[in-house]
Amino acid sequence: MTRHNAVQNSSSRMTDTTVATSTAAAHRRTILLLLTALSVLPVNIYLPALPNIAATFQADFALVNLSVAGYAIVNALTEIVAGAMSDRYGRRPVALVAVAIFIVASVGCALAPNIGIFLLFRAMQASIAACFCVALVVIKETAGEGQAANRIGYAAMGWAIAPMLGPTFGGALDELFGWRSIFVALALLGAAILAISMRELKETAHKSRSRGNHFASYGQLLGSARFWAYALCMACSTGTLYIFLGGASSAVGESVGGSSAKLGFYMGMIPAGFILGSYLAGRFTGNSPGTTLVIARLVTCMGLLFGLIFSMSGATHVLAFFGPCIFIGIGNGLTFPAANLGVMSVRGNLAGTAAGLAAAMSIGGGALIASVAGLFLGGPGAVHTLFGLLLISASLALSAALFAALVDRRTADNGS
Repeated sequence: MTRHNAVQNSSSRMTDTTVATSTAAAHRRTILLLLTALSVLPVNIYLPALPNIAATFQADFALVNLSVAGYAIVNALTEIVAGAMSDRYGRRPVALVAVAIFIVASVGCALAPNIGIFLLFRAMQASIAACFCVALVVIKETAGEGQAANRIGYAAMGWAIAPMLGPTFGGALDELFGWRSIFVALALLGAAILAISMRELKETAHKSRSRGNHFASYGQLLGSARFWAYALCMACSTGTLYIFLGGASSAVGESVGGSSAKLGFYMGMIPAGFILGSYLAGRFTGNSPGTTLVIARLVTCMGLLFGLIFSMSGATHVLAFFGPCIFIGIGNGLTFPAANLGVMSVRGNLAGTAAGLAAAMSIGGGALIASVAGLFLGGPGAVHTLFGLLLISASLALSAALFAALVDRRTADNGS
């Protein structure tokens, strides 16, 4: 009887431990999803209020629009620095400090008395970008190798949903309470996430924490062909998206009768495709990241090729344009979980540095590609030209994906 009771007690303790571990994992996934969503929400939540901000400060709209470009620049720099800092000092402190600065910056934007102060605090808001790379690394360090891409894929859904809902939420707040309420809401949201993070976010970098020179760390990554393959694939994939965002409205604006509401609805198909692609990313966890990238980029190229064929055949329906373009979202949704996992696997002790550097390269490279493509947009045959430019950028991403798959295979062969 005593032995039976002992077995029952042992079984009960094991069950309680399993439940506690499962609950902790669920809480961790939730906070990581919130951190990734918060890292992208401030990018566009306030865009509907830009005219009112300009009117409040009696500033030229072009000056107020610097809050967009300035934020993007600081965002990229933050990614680079934060990734390396998380390798040196740990994931948890970097995330907590980033959210704390974001809260202060959001309050500063809400209380700004003039455009100069507003732009300063708006730039400070970009500190929240640090949570992006931190969340990626924590996912990789707490999930098994086979589950990391799956978890990153689900987190990526938060990256897509937040920007989709952000402008609608921000526009409603601006209309009901004024533009300053947007930044008050961001501060409150940041405070709530900070409180949850302080309780639920645990350190994961104890064993892999880097104490080396940061510049040497960047040199190790930039000297790796595998890192370049994944980073270039991300940059060209981002460039494809940026080309679409910059050229879609001018190319097909007349097809929707000049209705911004209809245009916004159709453009929302691409983030919806990203969500679908991110969900499907978990289905390819058995493949290597390089193989998944090839599949993802083929999906995008095939979709855009059909779009080019439709446009050259004279199809003018709006879905003949946006239907093929949805594969930009699906392909990118598949690409980013695999590519981020790939760059973080180049040097195990530099996962944070790699995630941050690759994110910055993705933003900068994508912007450069879109800028070059913009020189060719706006003329006759806009839809044909746009599809051609999209296909070129997507093909460059496919080339980088093939290179990544080749390097992965060589690495595996050498390891065996």
